[in-house]
Amino acid sequence: MFEKATRMKLRFNYKGVCSVEDLWDVPLRDLDAMYRSLTKQKREAEGDSLLDTRCRGTEVLGLQSDIIKHIVEVRLQERKEMEEASVKAAKKQKILGIIAEKQDQSLRDMSEEELASMIDSL
Repeated sequence: MFEKATRMKLRFNYKGVCSVEDLWDVPLRDLDAMYRSLTKQKREAEGDSLLDTRCRGTEVLGLQSDIIKHIVEVRLQERKEMEEASVKAAKKQKILGIIAEKQDQSLRDMSEEELASMIDSL
């Protein structure tokens, strides 16, 4: 789909004209609005016809909406993965903190002689 779009030099109406690669930087809300507009245009272009007269315009609109849909899905998945990674990192930090506390406590429980011998061994 992206190869076809680049070969066609497909452009999107967003604050002027933008290319396929520019869509990766467009805010998700704006991409959603563009998608809704494209699907509405496609429905209107197809209309209620007894003849199967599929024109090039509806194919372009379909390709544009498919590209936007794919980009939104990828970006939402990336956002979800980043949030999950953030939660895992926070949990790891908490566990490391607890381990450090336990190590400190085990050092506190040692006698002075044991601590002195540890210092001497360093």
